[in-house]
Amino acid sequence: MTLKVYPNLLLLFLFNSVWTRTVRQVYDELDPEHWSHYTFECPQECFCPPSFPNALYCDNKGLKEIPAIPARIWYLYLQNNLIETISEKPFVNATFLRWINLNKNKITNDGIENGVLSKLKRLLYLFLEDNELEEVPAPLPRGLEQLRLARNKISRIPEGVFSNLENLTMLDLHQNNLLDSALQSDTFQGLSNLMQLNIAKNSLKKMPLSIPANTLQLFLDNNSIEVIPENYFSTIPKVTFLRLNYNKLSDDGIPPNGFNVSSILDLQLSHNQLTKIPPINAQLEHLHLDHNRIKSVNGTQICPVSIAIAEDYGFYGNIPRLRYLRLDGNEIRPPIPLDVMICFRLLQAVVI
Repeated sequence: MTLKVYPNLLLLFLFNSVWTRTVRQVYDELDPEHWSHYTFECPQECFCPPSFPNALYCDNKGLKEIPAIPARIWYLYLQNNLIETISEKPFVNATFLRWINLNKNKITNDGIENGVLSKLKRLLYLFLEDNELEEVPAPLPRGLEQLRLARNKISRIPEGVFSNLENLTMLDLHQNNLLDSALQSDTFQGLSNLMQLNIAKNSLKKMPLSIPANTLQLFLDNNSIEVIPENYFSTIPKVTFLRLNYNKLSDDGIPPNGFNVSSILDLQLSHNQLTKIPPINAQLEHLHLDHNRIKSVNGTQICPVSIAIAEDYGFYGNIPRLRYLRLDGNEIRPPIPLDVMICFRLLQAVVI
């Protein structure tokens, strides 16, 4: 296997900096002069750092219930406990909560008091990964920006649960028990500002219906998807980062121009059943096709422009933008054909 080092993905920068506000940024919005209005009580089971007075750390304490949350708290860390219920009582004074981490507990849907989450009107980030949920909890706070529900047992999404979440930018449902029937045409209705949708590691056999139009990152790895519908990506014209690794895609399941989409910069199709490289767009920068059944690479056939045009335009024209190509785990033997290198002159790394 031949490997060359290549630059970090621009989209990873997007993920970390464009729509995910850091704790520090939100923390800076709180004027220290206002802290004097609150008492500095701290639940005995938890830790209240003096340098970060609006944070409460109750993680890894073996807690079975949520302690009373002081009014000054914005950031609440309750991960890695034995909590089974979320009731209204602990949050009576916690009207400023922005962030709750309840990952790795034992919370069930029956253990969530009706309406308790929606009453947290300033909540922006809700983490409920690695619990015992069987459906998306509802109702949710209208101002929520991130909802992380990975590694539960979710098989149902209540009708209209997302309809008022217009500020949500990230929805993570990966590694649950979702079937195609759980994703109806109106399931994601209302998520007008969603940027990242993760439905990887579920039990989907079809591409999900009606993905929000502003979605930039779509993760569908580790499902059983066999077919890409004709013109599927026309309804999500901004999709930039697409992951379909570990599915059951074959050549017959991809329309002639299924992935010839100008918005897609990173396309991951590793561990499928492809025998040839599907047509791609000249704007694509990263292509992952490792561990398929591809036997050969023909630059003339896969080049988004004619080889003659690629030669004439050189480095200064509108040449294909592909920089990274992964083909290992197929039946291809080096060297890479010359016409591939002529077409993709910006290639910085090829794995074969």
